[in-house]
Amino acid sequence: MSPGTAGAAAGAAAAAVALAAAELVTVVTGPGSGPLVAVGGVVIDNSPAPVTEFAISTFGVHDKTALLLGTVILLAGAAGLLGAAAVRRLWIGLAGLAGFTAIGLVAALTRHEASAVAAVPTLVGAVAAVASYLVLRGRSIDEAPAPAGDTPAGDGGAPSATTRRGFLAVAAAVAGGAALAGFGGRWAATQRDLTAARAAVDLPVPADPASPVPAGADLDVPGLASYVTGNDDFYRIDTALVVPRVDPDTWQLRIHGRVRRPYTIDFADLLSRPMVERYVTLACVSNEVGGDLIGNARWLGVPVTALLAAAEPEPGADQVVSRAVDGWTCGTPTAVLTDGRDALLAVGMNGQPLPLEHGFPVRMVVPGLYGYVSACKWIAEIELSSFADYDAYWVPRGWAPQAPIKTQSRIDTPRGRAAAGLVTVAGVAWAQHRGIERVEVQLDGGPWQEAELADSVSADTWRQWFWRWEDATPGGHELVARATDATGQTQPAERSSPAPDGATGWHTVRVEVS
Repeated sequence: MSPGTAGAAAGAAAAAVALAAAELVTVVTGPGSGPLVAVGGVVIDNSPAPVTEFAISTFGVHDKTALLLGTVILLAGAAGLLGAAAVRRLWIGLAGLAGFTAIGLVAALTRHEASAVAAVPTLVGAVAAVASYLVLRGRSIDEAPAPAGDTPAGDGGAPSATTRRGFLAVAAAVAGGAALAGFGGRWAATQRDLTAARAAVDLPVPADPASPVPAGADLDVPGLASYVTGNDDFYRIDTALVVPRVDPDTWQLRIHGRVRRPYTIDFADLLSRPMVERYVTLACVSNEVGGDLIGNARWLGVPVTALLAAAEPEPGADQVVSRAVDGWTCGTPTAVLTDGRDALLAVGMNGQPLPLEHGFPVRMVVPGLYGYVSACKWIAEIELSSFADYDAYWVPRGWAPQAPIKTQSRIDTPRGRAAAGLVTVAGVAWAQHRGIERVEVQLDGGPWQEAELADSVSADTWRQWFWRWEDATPGGHELVARATDATGQTQPAERSSPAPDGATGWHTVRVEVS
């Protein structure tokens, strides 16, 4: 084993130790202060729309895991190169470490509401990296072969297989132990126990309950998405690498900005207000045609219009900026929140307090708008502003400032293969706050056939549909679906990407019948 190889192994192991030490410290300083998460947050904040769109379309709800894993791999590679160079010139490794430390410090200290304490994990990690690398570097030098003149004839100074295995085993053990410690630290930092606090939330009985779901609204078709999406299955797309953990006992909502009467409410105050319960379908603007970044749930909350009315918005305040506890913002037209639709400051989801990853204790739910301009999770502020004066988080990154949901349909079944004979083609269609009037299916480029619609619960939710393919013959076939909303507008055939305001196009699937 060459000195460079040994140095590379020592460098990679030292990087693992640094990350582990930093993650262990976050148990005290908070999960968002770790350098890995802080740098990942900076990457997310500064990624242009095409990069974000690619990440979500490729990795879906696992985009954050992919980012963190990719960052770790790049860091290990860079640490290996620096470790190899530092075997002969230690200053190169130290300079590289100083650079990575500076990046980590800047990232941690510039996060939303970060204090000087946020620097501690990165600094501790840097010290751990230096110490572990020097120890491993020293061990590799001690185990290096002696010069050829000092060895028995024929040895040539080559290290023995035992020596190579011994050093690599030590480096691997250090890296493995560090990985376990790091995962343990990350788990401990994110497990501040809110389970009991969430379980203690007693959701009030709604003053205005949701209408019962009729039996005909949820078709019994295998492979078809159920009318109500379970909390565990509901999609999650946001910018939070670490789920914010907000104690309801300390939560407050500040309503301010261009209002005559700014005020603040706490969780108990919010729960004491008359509650409305509604089924509302939420959709992510990054959802591709036929994608699954959409779900329907029964939400419980306080009408946003009542909260805004109490603040008395000033003329010209045409945008409501919702701000999460981690600083993320979205801008919603004030007119939409006050036009009578069931826009809610929600505390419940499908009969339970909001799950942590879906905004506990309080989030915004607005029918008819994509989530990035309406569905603020972990909400802490509502600021009345104007679109002329302020751009919310995604707008400077290339997304449209206003984004009503587009009419879409999706084929859920069949996908891939089907048996010859009678085949039930089924799916869902949505045009929130307008409603679905018609769904049509096209087979192999033939005439459009009208599908049967499930019962409608609300114009604010998706609607199931089905079409009977009476005699599916063996071979390859193409199915296409399109929907028409209650205003008479049929979704366009032209395909467009999600950016900047939602995808368009007809969902097409290929089916092999046998």
